Amino acid sequence: MHAGVNRPNLTSIGTIVWLSSELMFFAGLFAMFFTVGSLQPEAYDTAQALLSVPFSLTNTVILVLSSVTCQFGVFAAERLQRTRSGSPLQFWHWGMREWLVVTYVLGAIFVTGQVYEYAVLFHEGLTLSSSPFGSTFYLATGFHGLHVTGGLLAFLVVIGRSFAAKRFGHQEATTAIVVSYYWHFVDVVWIALFISVYLT
Repeated sequence: MHAGVNRPNLTSIGTIVWLSSELMFFAGLFAMFFTVGSLQPEAYDTAQALLSVPFSLTNTVILVLSSVTCQFGVFAAERLQRTRSGSPLQFWHWGMREWLVVTYVLGAIFVTGQVYEYAVLFHEGLTLSSSPFGSTFYLATGFHGLHVTGGLLAFLVVIGRSFAAKRFGHQEATTAIVVSYYWHFVDVVWIALFISVYLT
């Protein structure tokens, strides 16, 4: 008998290819940010002084933590553990559902923090049309925020399917794993944005 061939998961491959195109999209935003910044460094420095690094750093830590909880959810999905097997306080017994709910909450806090930051900056006069820095800042961070929001919607789908599915199998686990690829990607992009926009 011939040994069976392990075929790669087409959903995972498709997601990775799609994320590669998303990487090119964000690379274009980074290129725009640095190009305009090199042409008008004084204006960039003046506008950048309005940003609150401590606040954004806190928001960044929250997003990074959400990536950690997301990965714990993946580990649970890989062992086909849909939900917790003990007390809600025993997080070491949590299943995929509990970890992804925490991930969703952390991601929602991040988006709320970004909206709050926008409101403060608008009040201080930094808008999309106020300066080249404002335009590139809102385009780069705004598109990222939309991607985070998309990830939150995907988590709702995965969590909802965990309730709807009669049997939690490999298909449901694969969905959770694929969504985690996207979430980790969004996380890494934000770290690069934070360093580029707030620290350089």
